[in-house]
Amino acid sequence: MGLLGSFLGAQLGWWTMGPIGAILGLVFGHITEEQASFIKGKKHSAQQQSRSGFLATLLVLVAAVMKADGRVVKSELDYVKRSLVATFGEEEAGKALLMLRDILNQNIPVDDVVHQARVNINYSSKVQLLHLLFGIALADGKITADEQRFLFHISSGLGISKQDFESVSAMFIKSATSAYKTLEISNEATDEEVKKAYKKMAIRFHPDKVAHLGEDIRKDAEAKFKKVNDAYMVIKKERGLK
Repeated sequence: MGLLGSFLGAQLGWWTMGPIGAILGLVFGHITEEQASFIKGKKHSAQQQSRSGFLATLLVLVAAVMKADGRVVKSELDYVKRSLVATFGEEEAGKALLMLRDILNQNIPVDDVVHQARVNINYSSKVQLLHLLFGIALADGKITADEQRFLFHISSGLGISKQDFESVSAMFIKSATSAYKTLEISNEATDEEVKKAYKKMAIRFHPDKVAHLGEDIRKDAEAKFKKVNDAYMVIKKERGLK
């Protein structure tokens, strides 16, 4: 694979190899060191490598999601920029968007990228990645059936359970039962089952699970955590629970 020699020769982590490394190797040849710093960071610690791998995977899969409906338009890029700004701030989002534009011009072997991420990213980070991808897909105000199927394909490839996929999906696609789906229970669950489900999800989706990925990703995890709380409050109000 034609990867950028001096950069990829350094021991910067698993993401510099395989299909993700191949794609980013082509991209890094067209951008400045400052722009590349969005992914590379300034330290090569194990924690920075985890964050770098997560961000590299995120950008490659964001591009794949954007291309899922067969076309990418400027208005969609603008929407995506807003989503990136909300997570990473104006400066870092600007760097990410420049990289994303180059990645969009690459032929993305989605299944290979997903497999590389599946092997190297822990489960909580995979669910957080899915949450970010859903947010990007919703950036234009709606998630199409094609986008939802594609996100399920990515989720399955990452090894995320169907229940966790449906939980994250319900946070973005509202229905009469979305609060229950968020907590991964049926609307026929008993009050006690509702309380147990909430406690379980509150532990599993706690922001501290992805704190090693950086404060910006942790803040997005807090938004996901809030959706779990909101779902529980909806059910409590509906049932008159104390």
